[in-house]
Amino acid sequence: MKKTILACAALATLLALTPFHPSKAQNAEALVTYVSMKPEVALDLAKSALKICREAGYQVAVTVVDRAGMTQVVLRDRFAGPHTVSTATRKAWTAVSFRSSTLELSSLVQTDAVMAQLPNITNALVLGGGVPVLAAGKIVGGIGISGAPGADLDDDCAQKAIETIQEFLDF
Repeated sequence: MKKTILACAALATLLALTPFHPSKAQNAEALVTYVSMKPEVALDLAKSALKICREAGYQVAVTVVDRAGMTQVVLRDRFAGPHTVSTATRKAWTAVSFRSSTLELSSLVQTDAVMAQLPNITNALVLGGGVPVLAAGKIVGGIGISGAPGADLDDDCAQKAIETIQEFLDF
């Protein structure tokens, strides 16, 4: 009897010390994988946007965020206004958060009663110039630009900048 109790205690101890490994099917349900831009690609995107805007005669700030809306890169041209950094950051965050360009969102808030409440969300900014960055149809980040003499021009610079790195994103 004593040997049986000792054997059961040893087995219980062994089981308690052995790490539990769920099956692969359970792991697949418990974990998530995703892709995001490398910092080098985010920096290339920001530099490209700054160059495109400069060539068009605009002094801007550019923010690139990851797929969660966390800032990766901020560049501000010499004469861009002091407000442009926070504005570009909010545009990039909004584009990623709402999975849509801020130019499109700005139209929706004017025509849809539910979307009209979007500007009331902290940090959301529905002025054109924020664009999600996609790779294989999935959002991997976002870019926001502020400082051109019109939100449509900020958006245009952002779209053109994304085109310059798209070959690195397509896989």
